Amino acid sequence: MRADIIRRIIAAYDDPVVRAYCWARFWILRQRFLDEIGQYLPESGPVLDIGCGFGLFSLYYAATGPGRFIRGVDVNARRIALARRAAARLGIDNVVYEEADARAFKGDGEVAAAYMLDIVHHIPPDTVPPLLGRLHGCLPPGGVLLVKDVDTRPAPKRWFTWALDKLMAPRTPVRYWSAEEVASALRAAGFETRRHAMLDFLPYPHVLYIATKRARRP
Repeated sequence: MRADIIRRIIAAYDDPVVRAYCWARFWILRQRFLDEIGQYLPESGPVLDIGCGFGLFSLYYAATGPGRFIRGVDVNARRIALARRAAARLGIDNVVYEEADARAFKGDGEVAAAYMLDIVHHIPPDTVPPLLGRLHGCLPPGGVLLVKDVDTRPAPKRWFTWALDKLMAPRTPVRYWSAEEVASALRAAGFETRRHAMLDFLPYPHVLYIATKRARRP
């Protein structure tokens, strides 16, 4: 059933290059990984996807969680246009897309949860802490920010990931953060943070951070 959702999402894009990219992204973040991440998302309520790209994962989480309303944000106008077209073709109406720079995100309203999948290593390092702080401000007490990224260790896996990043987006800067750096930045933004190991037969040093906004003390 969920594998069929992935196939239908990929088929919603006409451009063969984009479709190949979709296959590659769903190969890297396969259904098992998406469901591992998705278990931490609420079943209902507004969810923010920072750096949504072509909308692949927001479409997946909207299709598998019809009670969610997902807002995808990305700086690339073409990707946003294709995400909107794919959502319309699929008849998924609990997702919207907005062209905006995640680095300048101001946090304009409360959301139940937010996520960033392989985004941190693609944005300037000095913009990450302010972004995390603004996302913290959007969440209610107990709300969750999910950050999936790659670790800097072991080095062979990091270099494999770098090569693939450059193959898929050669002009996009890459700066990988160590697991300790990401966890420290999340804590500095006010989150309680834990890691979820994502074991893969492929040589990717995946790390998922579950960052929870502390509940108000009585």
